[in-house]
Amino acid sequence: MSETKIGNVLVPVDDLDKAIAFYGALGFPVRFRDGDRFAALDGRGVTIALAGPEEHVTGATAPSYKVGDVAEAVRDLTEAGARLVRGPEEGPHEVRAVLSDPSGNVFVIYGGKA
Repeated sequence: MSETKIGNVLVPVDDLDKAIAFYGALGFPVRFRDGDRFAALDGRGVTIALAGPEEHVTGATAPSYKVGDVAEAVRDLTEAGARLVRGPEEGPHEVRAVLSDPSGNVFVIYGGKA
């Protein structure tokens, strides 16, 4: 598998404005916002990715790993014991897939659009 890094921690939220205000109170400023769909906050070393209702892909807070090739990563991870939960699919900003590790913990892998 190509080089992988923690890209963000994905946090599904019901109301993006309220979530931005809450995480802002923790000192995390907004770096990027896509309407009511998504906001990336500066978590001082890792991005906090707030996903509005139309971007709920995991159903729970989950780490997201940036990979060079999503299809390759899905293949390698499922061969290593992961279960494919959703995707791969093209999102508004990336190709992504949701998997669970052998203990059932959900995570996202994502990479550039094909």
